[in-house]
Parts: sequence; C-alpha cells; structure tokens
Amino acid sequence: MKKNIYTIILLSSLLFFGISCSDYLDYQPDDFLTMDKVFSDKIRTEDWLASVYSSIPAPLWGYYKDQGFNIMGDDITIPQEWRDFGWKNVYDYTTANWNPNSAWNPSYWTELPKRIRTGLVFIENVRVIPEAGLTQEYVDQMKNEVRFLIAYYYSLMIEMYGSIPFAPGVIYDVTAPTEELLIGQTPYAEIVDWIDQELIEVSKKLPDVYPNNNDWGRATSIMALAVRAKMLLTAASPLFNGNPDLVDWKNNEEVNLFQSEYDAQKWTRAANAHKDLIDAAHKAGHELYKEYNNDGSIDPFMSYYNLSLKSINSGNKEILFVRPVDGSSDDMHWWQSHHLPKGINGNAAMGVTQELVDAFYMANGIAPILGYNADASPIINPESGYVEKGFSVQAEMRQTKWPGGGPSSMADNATGMRPVTLDGTYNMYCNREPRFYVSVIFNEKWLSVANRRVNFLSGGVDTGPTFDSPQNGYNIRKRVSLDVDPKNGKYYANQPGILYRLAEAYLGYAEAINESQGPNDEVYEYVNLVRERAGIPDLKEGLSKEEMREAIQHERRIEFNCEGVRFNDLRRWKLGEKYLNVGLYGMNKNGTKKSEDVSDPLAFYKRTFYKNRYFNKKMYLWPVPQNQMDINPNLRQAPGY
Repeated sequence: MKKNIYTIILLSSLLFFGISCSDYLDYQPDDFLTMDKVFSDKIRTEDWLASVYSSIPAPLWGYYKDQGFNIMGDDITIPQEWRDFGWKNVYDYTTANWNPNSAWNPSYWTELPKRIRTGLVFIENVRVIPEAGLTQEYVDQMKNEVRFLIAYYYSLMIEMYGSIPFAPGVIYDVTAPTEELLIGQTPYAEIVDWIDQELIEVSKKLPDVYPNNNDWGRATSIMALAVRAKMLLTAASPLFNGNPDLVDWKNNEEVNLFQSEYDAQKWTRAANAHKDLIDAAHKAGHELYKEYNNDGSIDPFMSYYNLSLKSINSGNKEILFVRPVDGSSDDMHWWQSHHLPKGINGNAAMGVTQELVDAFYMANGIAPILGYNADASPIINPESGYVEKGFSVQAEMRQTKWPGGGPSSMADNATGMRPVTLDGTYNMYCNREPRFYVSVIFNEKWLSVANRRVNFLSGGVDTGPTFDSPQNGYNIRKRVSLDVDPKNGKYYANQPGILYRLAEAYLGYAEAINESQGPNDEVYEYVNLVRERAGIPDLKEGLSKEEMREAIQHERRIEFNCEGVRFNDLRRWKLGEKYLNVGLYGMNKNGTKKSEDVSDPLAFYKRTFYKNRYFNKKMYLWPVPQNQMDINPNLRQAPGY
C-alpha cells in the first residue's frame, strides 16, 4: 500500500554528498513541513536527495571500522585490544564469533531499506517548478540518480545476505496490514535480474560525466554499469553459482532461494556486462592512471602511488565510482594516522600481514612464495630469484620520480634513478615489484617526513609499550601521502574515496572471459594492461584455465591490496577456509637485534607467529539479524546460523 501524504522533519543543510543524516522518516518532529512545501524548494529537494546518497559506504575509514572489509580479509590486522574501542564486531568476525546477534555497524538489513524508502518517496514527490530551479531536465536527472542508488543498495544487500525480502517500488504505509509488511525472502536470481535490468535502463538516462566539478560523486551511467558488472561477477562466482551449501535454503513459501545447478552462462553474462562497462568507460575518457618518467616510460611507482590520492578533477581518469571525502574531517585524519609509525605520532596498529608481504611479486613479475610448509616456513619459488635471508650491501636504484625509497640527495637527476631500498635492507624486501614499496612500511624503510629510516625493533623510536605498536613488524603505506605528518598536524586533504576503478573492470572482465571461454588473447590483454602499469612483465604464455584463474586471483590480491576488495573476493570464490582460517605471522616484535637467527629470541628478522584467525563455512553470508527474525516470522535464517 502506498502512502500519498507524508510529514517530515525540516532537514538541516547537508553537505551534498558524503555525510550521514538521521533517519528522519522514522521520527515524529515537533515542527514539520508538508511534503508539498519540501518539494517546492530547490535546496530542500537537494537536501532530500543528499540523504538518499548518504548510505554509500565510506571506502577509507569505513572499510576498516564500519564495514570492516579490510580487517575481515587477510591483508590487514588490528590488535585484540581494539575490541574495547569500538571494533568489537569487526574483530570478532576474525575469531569466528559471528552470529545473528552480532551488531555489524552498517546494518545493511535495516538501514539500506530505509534509504531505499527515502528514495522512493523522492521519486513520488519531486516535481517540476521552473521558477524554483527545478526544471524538467533536472528533475528527470535526480529521479534517475535515485533509481541508480536504489538498485545499488539492493546489490550491496544481496552481496552480503544472498537473499532478502524484495518489493521494488513499494512504499509501505505504517498502517498497512501485517501480512503486507512482513514478507519473506525472494529468490536471489530474481533480485539479480531486476537490478540488472534497472541498471541497464538507468545507464541510458544518466550522463557519462558532469560538466560541473561540484557534481563530482553524483551518479553517472558509468557508475551504473560498474555496479552491474560487479554484481553479475559475484552472481557468477562459486558462492552463488551452484553452491551446494545453499541448495536447501528455502523461503517461507518453500521456494528455493538459490539455483542448485552451476550455470556457465552466468560467466558469459558477467563478461558481457564488463565489456559494456569498459567500452562505455573508454568512450567517456576513462583510462588507467599513469605517470611517466622523463624518457616517456611509465613510472609504476608514481602511478600506483597517486592513483589513490588524486581525484577525477586532478586528472585521475581511472576512477569510475567515488564517494567524496571531507579532507578536513577527524575520520580522515584518524584514517591516515593509523597507518603510520609511532615515531611521527602515528597510531601504528594498522599492520599488513606477512602473507600479503609474501604475495607481492618480485621485480621480474614472478611470485616469490608458492605456499607454506606445515611449520609455516615459506616454499620459495626457485624461478623468482627471491632471497629471504641476509641484508643488502647497497641501495637499490630504479628509474622513478617516487621519493619514498630514500633521501632526495641520492637521486640522480641525469638518469632519473632513485633509491627504492637502502643498504642494509633485509633481503626479503629487496628486488620486489613497485606496488610493494608503495604499499608496505617495513623495518629500515625510508621515512621521508622524519628524514630517517623506520625502526620497528623493540624499544625503537617507532615502537612503544602499548598494543598500538606494530604487532608483526609492518605498517601500511598505501593510500597515505608521503607528506602526512601527524606530529606536525599535516594531513592530506580531499582524497578520493574510490569504490570502483577501471583496473577492477579489466581484471573482472579477464576473470569472466577465462571462466567462460578459457585463457584467450583478451584475457592476457587485460591482465597485462594492469601489470604493465605496475611495472612488471606480461604473464607467461600457455597458461591453462586453472593456472590463469590463479594468476588473476593473485593479480587482484596485489593490485587491490588494502582497498577492501579482497574480503568479498575471498567470499565469492569460496576461499575463506583457505585464507581466513590460518595462523598469522610477521617479524618478531620483541626482537631488539637486527638479526635473522631463528634460535635467538631477540632476533627481529624471523617469521614469528602472533595470532590465529578463524573462519567457518556459515560466515560466507551475513545472518539475518536476530531482532528481525523475532519480528518477522516469514524470514528464514541463512544456513548454519
């Protein structure tokens, strides 16, 4: 039942995209405006639209603390003690303490339907008033923006929950009969089909780009195609494509919520969606972000470094979907400082895992580690040239403008060579690919704002007595400017919150083509485009379908490390048991000696266990919140909970 007349709170002025607003539709205000008055005013109309945008996830700090995607994956760890500082449920997921009563901060199950309803109310009530600046063209554009957001929010819900109650376009009256309000879950495939068609239609109506820079972040046709491609890739993946663990999950009408049989055509559908996206993105001027050395060659260090820092307005045409970030906010400052060492007043606890360190290629593009023995020692790839033990005797110089590897005095302006590591660097960190150096802070790495090397040895300037000091000998470097200096209150402003970029479209397309057709020329082409920008050689020829699958998965892990992508990749590939149910290792945080002697308890440079993490099969899907199960008897809990 639709409600035609509403009363609402007079909205306060909102920053147009990127701030949360209260759930004003759920409160009875003392003073209220009629819907007619709200939608007769351009500013209030845009405020309402801003509130619909407000549930777009924040892919920086939010992907750590709120969504938790970075912490719940296998790239980044936080100390156990953080549970008491607002991180309880994010941390508890890593210990398999996950159940229908777990209070996941974004609360997609309850919060996104509120935002969807807000959008439906907007579509129903916004109207053309030329004298108020609400022209037909502008009203149509805003309606299409909202249509995109509604489809996008549904895609977020099914990515986490699989199947949800689904009644697109319906605004329920609070006085509606119970049987109308308390509906059961809809089969997953039906929801996917609706989102797919809705995003196709709205992509034809939204602009590719906006001429006004102030509109950066508003919905575009490219964003619609990106969400579509990502959703269909997820739908084709093992989690949702013939997963035997879901075949017995039925709704209240005893209808199966998932198809029992694997469908290869889903990969073809995903491939076609990615090709549509790539073609449209290229036509709109999008391309991989690249910077160049003086001789015209790609500078992979600066390219990978700045693609996370530069906005669309600053020439970063790789960005396809962005959530603008307020660079002056406390959250932005906290997010940046949590990456950095204690010696410059960073919080230091965001540490990458040893497993991520091991994943980065060597400079020759070959993976150094093939796996691990029963005692957790690495199985070294003899083809890679990797050397784990010992220390370098001289600085490693490469052609780049990136200043993060050593003092500027060591740069050779004539040749364009700069250091990427200094003499005395542990060999584990030498001769690695550019993305490694841009992403990871390791002991003895150059810290330019302090004009010194990092010292993670116990008692060193970059450690401390609290649990915030590096748990395992590493901090994160990626997506934080080299100029950020918490000690002097210097932070990087206006950093883009990137939700989807062109490299993800390339690797998603390669994955879908490989699964549907095998490793043909197109698969190699799009993977190699990403590797070229990363400064490493092309994939070797003659890979099997299975080998290419592993290569693409490995490439995604490195390219999107610490961006929150890895977690949902592991879910959709059904690889959680392999990567998320393991012991975590690092360097010896208690070590005081620059030594690799495994028999010496004070040696820093030795692989050291520091905690277990746990994962079980039910955790691939989010449970229906228990309070919703208590309210609605027509809901059926996800398998295993």
